[in-house]
Amino acid sequence: MTGINTFSDSIAGGISDGLDVAVRAAAELGEGPTWDAAAQRLIWVDILSSRVHTYDPASGRRTVLATEQHVGAAKPRAGGGLVVNLRDGIGLYGADGAFSWLAHEPVPGRRGNDAAVAPDGSLWAGTMRYDEATGGGTLSRIAPDGSRTEILPDVTVSNGTGWSPDGSLMYYADTPTCRIDVFDVAGEGVTGRRPFVRIEDGAGFPDGLCVDADGGVWVALWDGGAVRRYTPDGTLDRVVELPVRRPTACAFGGSGLTDLYVTSARVGLGPAEQPLAGSVLVLAGAGQGLAQSAFKG
Repeated sequence: MTGINTFSDSIAGGISDGLDVAVRAAAELGEGPTWDAAAQRLIWVDILSSRVHTYDPASGRRTVLATEQHVGAAKPRAGGGLVVNLRDGIGLYGADGAFSWLAHEPVPGRRGNDAAVAPDGSLWAGTMRYDEATGGGTLSRIAPDGSRTEILPDVTVSNGTGWSPDGSLMYYADTPTCRIDVFDVAGEGVTGRRPFVRIEDGAGFPDGLCVDADGGVWVALWDGGAVRRYTPDGTLDRVVELPVRRPTACAFGGSGLTDLYVTSARVGLGPAEQPLAGSVLVLAGAGQGLAQSAFKG
């Protein structure tokens, strides 16, 4: 792959073979990597710096879009542009860069966090309180017309959301629970919530996740310095050790959807700690990803 720089930093601990730096950065809270198939680029955000970043691995070209509010996630739209999960609701950027609100619902002390586009083209957007108060957030389905259906109330830190290859299951992480849950998809909602995997004490906290073409669930472990893959029956079968303590999310990208991109955060770390914290890492040939839907709004 062009545009990828193999890192040479000396970091204590094991590093997985084939792991490179895609974007060397110092993001406060890098999050939400998403492969934009139409543009053949990676989209990711720095939540606390209110920035949406893009990266073209073929050319190395990068762009930065400043948003007016903290931005929890940015996803491609079917007609071009972006849908963004902001502090005060869901916004749209057109292909020309013009901004408009799709669902403006400010709640004092709360902001948008991770989000994902479902196979039907709807946006599933999470929220959380800045003080991370228990039960202060939600997970909602945003239809293309902007109508909102609350799926899960009383969430603390709404994070990774993904669907099985056949669309019959949805995976979800409320990070402080140290658990990934799985649901049965029922129409425009979900039922039958149950634990999929529990993260053991000391291994970190489940943050962003993605699902591969074989139904495996990959999850970034905040404060765990690793990404894990679980088989569809919940068995741990791979651990990717990282040179950063706070990976935040992962997604497959590249022309063949075989490269795993991982965002990370510098927040809470001193200036001399972990030189690669806040960068976007990539593991080439990690597996076979699933094509992701664009938001239909």
